[in-house]
Amino acid sequence: MPRIALYAGSFDPVTNGHVDVVRHAVRLADKLVLAIGVHPGKAPLFSADERLAMLEEICGPIAREAKCEIACITFDDLVVMTARRLGANILVRGLRDGTDFDYEMQMAGMNEAMAPGVQTVFLPASPPVRPITATLVRQIAGMGGDISAFVPATVAARLKKRFAAKF
Repeated sequence: MPRIALYAGSFDPVTNGHVDVVRHAVRLADKLVLAIGVHPGKAPLFSADERLAMLEEICGPIAREAKCEIACITFDDLVVMTARRLGANILVRGLRDGTDFDYEMQMAGMNEAMAPGVQTVFLPASPPVRPITATLVRQIAGMGGDISAFVPATVAARLKKRFAAKF
């Protein structure tokens, strides 16, 4: 049975923390699906298409180098429903700290109850990327701060362009 892993998130924007998780996840699976959650009540900075483009541009080469098939999709239902629909048997979750762990353990338990055949795998963040969150990156970029240490260069350029009118 092929190992299909699903890594879901908002990816708004793609950060070096997300890239760190992907670098580890491609070693665990034959196929990695990066899934952008799209919810009508949320107003992301980047459109779903822009986020898909960022993921494909940045994570595609990482997966190919690891000989892992990759797909980038959007979804608007429960992660476990998306996993079942795709035939994924692994849910990948990155952990930065104990707060993430507590929340993710609750989610893993609920997901296992709904989809017993889907295993959650926690990947600890590498030390240099532990403090990075997409929310903080958006806030720093929005206030004119330097986010180059927190996101890939192409994402930094997109953020600079997005906020250029403000400064």
